[in-house]
Amino acid sequence: MNKKVRRRGIFLLPNLFTTGCLFFGFLAVISAIDGEFGRAAVAILVAMVFDGLDGRVARLTGTQSDFGVQYDSLADMVSFGLAPAAVAFLWALGNTGAGAPWDNVGWLVAFLFVAGAALRLARFNTQSGVDDKRYFQGLPSPAAAGAVVGLVWFGDRVGLTGLEAAIPVGVVVVLGAVLMVSNVRYESFKELDFRYRVRFTSVAGVVLAMALVALHPPTAICLGFLIYMFSGPVLTVLRLRDRRRHRRA
Repeated sequence: MNKKVRRRGIFLLPNLFTTGCLFFGFLAVISAIDGEFGRAAVAILVAMVFDGLDGRVARLTGTQSDFGVQYDSLADMVSFGLAPAAVAFLWALGNTGAGAPWDNVGWLVAFLFVAGAALRLARFNTQSGVDDKRYFQGLPSPAAAGAVVGLVWFGDRVGLTGLEAAIPVGVVVVLGAVLMVSNVRYESFKELDFRYRVRFTSVAGVVLAMALVALHPPTAICLGFLIYMFSGPVLTVLRLRDRRRHRRA
């Protein structure tokens, strides 16, 4: 009886999208080194698109693999950990204009973001298939990266320099690092179904968001990711308050 020999290899299509995510993360670092911070921000946003497609393509085509999971994490580490930290450091944190000790703090702050992204990705891999699919535990690394590079893009467009650039970026970088490793829950939107009816105000909000993106993309991207970043702590506080009310009742 002849047995079928299973050939070793990797699935091309999903890993091709993962490679695209990795490529645009690397392009963001190169663009930031060249001083093209707007292009660096766009590159990380494009990397998010590829990161969202690789998993969906793998599930649709039945080509999930352990290799793909590990490769995806490595690509995310570069695109949403190292790249945004490098962009923030090269734009403001590495040259605050305040002198020696503060410039050294800049690279430590940037490293804190890299470490937070690494811990977030490691925890996500170990909890895969266990956690509630409706929520993310901790701020997702792509969202944290989007908040950082969105603020850099906006600040670069309006001409912020020195401490007026370093302080807000440093705050967002530290906050993003802390929220990534926190237990704060964030909506995953994985169970969002577009077939059902929604309120008219929701449609109007989408239209306004699209108009803002068309008028001034840096402002729209910056606001969008910052709102999502702060939505987790705000919703957590509201849930805790509701629980206390129910206990008293």
